[in-house]
Amino acid sequence: MHLVATPIGNLGDLSTRALAALTEADVVLCEDTRVTAKLLGLCDLRRPLQSYHEHNAASRRPEILERLRAGATVAVVSDAGTPLVSDPGYKLVRDAIAAGIDVFAVPGPSAAIAALIVSGLPTDRFFVTGFLPTRRSQRRRAIAELAAVPGTLVVFEAPRRLPDTLADLAAELGARPAAVARELTKRFEEVRRGTLLELAAHYAEAGAPRGEAAIVVGQGERARDGATPEELDALLSKALQDQSPAAAAAAVAAATGRPRREIYRRALELKGR
Repeated sequence: MHLVATPIGNLGDLSTRALAALTEADVVLCEDTRVTAKLLGLCDLRRPLQSYHEHNAASRRPEILERLRAGATVAVVSDAGTPLVSDPGYKLVRDAIAAGIDVFAVPGPSAAIAALIVSGLPTDRFFVTGFLPTRRSQRRRAIAELAAVPGTLVVFEAPRRLPDTLADLAAELGARPAAVARELTKRFEEVRRGTLLELAAHYAEAGAPRGEAAIVVGQGERARDGATPEELDALLSKALQDQSPAAAAAAVAAATGRPRREIYRRALELKGR
C-alpha cells in the first residue's frame, strides 16, 4: 500500500529507483497516457495507465484511494517537471496521508529548480508561483503582489502566453534581471537571459516559442540598495521607448521601490525633452 510520485518526462533523466518504482506499481497515474506509454515502452515496461489531471482529479481520487486502501501500489508521474508542483497531485497526497497510506517521493527533474540553477540569479531565497492567471487584469494584479517577495521568483508559462506574460512582468516589475528557460533537460533546451524589458521585447518580436517555459526573475538589487538619479533616468529612458509615461513610471517604480508619483514626474520631464 504505497503512493509514489516521480517525474519521467525525459527518458534520459529516469533514475534506477524511478524505474524500479514504476515496475512495482499496480497502476501508473499520468497527465497524458499516450506520453507515458511511449516512454515506458522505450524501457520495455508495460504497466496499467490511468489519466489523472486537473480536469478529472476530483472524480478519480475516491477510486484511487480505495485501491490504495486495498493494498495497491500507485505511482503518480508527470509529463515534464515534478509531480505535485503546479498540478492536483498534492490533493491526492493529502488524502492518502489522512487515510494512513505511506507516501514516497522519487526525486527527478524539476523545472523550477533546473531553471533557477541555469538562470544565474540568486538561489538562497526563491518563490515558485507556478502559472499566473490567464486574464491580463488578474495577471497584472498577481504580479503586483509578487513585487514585494524578498527573493527570486519562478513563474511557469505556456508558450502562447509567454510574450504577454513577459510584457506584464516588465510593466509591473521593470528592468529586473531575468531568464527564460524552456524545454529543460530535453533536446531543444534553451535559456535566454536579460532584463525583463529586454526579454519582453525579444519575444514580442520573435513570437511564442515551442515548449512550456519557466521564467526566473531576480529580486533586483536596486530595490534593496537604491538607484542613483542616473540609473533612474536610464531605466526610464529605456521604458519610455515603448511605453507611456504612466506605464513606464509604474514599471520603474516597481523595480526600484521609489514612489510612483516621483518617477512619473521625472518620466514627463524626460518625455518632454
